[in-house]
Amino acid sequence: MKKYILAFLISMVPLIELRGGVPVAMTMGISGPVAIAVCAIGNMLPVPFIYLFARKVLVWGSTKPHIGTLFSKILDKGEKAGQKLVATASRKGLFIALLLFVGIPLPGTGAWTGTLGASFLDMGFKSTVVAVCLGVIMAGMIMALGYTGVFEVFGQLLHLQGA
Repeated sequence: MKKYILAFLISMVPLIELRGGVPVAMTMGISGPVAIAVCAIGNMLPVPFIYLFARKVLVWGSTKPHIGTLFSKILDKGEKAGQKLVATASRKGLFIALLLFVGIPLPGTGAWTGTLGASFLDMGFKSTVVAVCLGVIMAGMIMALGYTGVFEVFGQLLHLQGA
């Protein structure tokens, strides 16, 4: 049970999120589908709180001594994430853009940043949660496949065909 809790907690941590939780879970012997499920739930747990409160807390904290600089940087990152989503798609396509932003496991594109960006864009709560959830599942599947070496084998097959 400890390994499930550890994977769950790792997936809740900003910057690490599910991208770190899935490989850790699988290294501890948790099967891919179970690792994805446990880590996705852990990664999604903070999302409603981020959407509803993070922006307000960051705006409030950006004017305070000692924490103002850090909060301003996070606020700026959220605004840039929102602008990146807008540049990627029209207002109608923001759902897909958010899903892909969260779902492609690159540094800084996880559920935390995506949700904060969506809150800056005033995307609806329900569409934000659904897009982020689907993106988290997609990222989990990509990380599990990467852990098992599927991409390495695929790359080798492509290399052999080109030779």
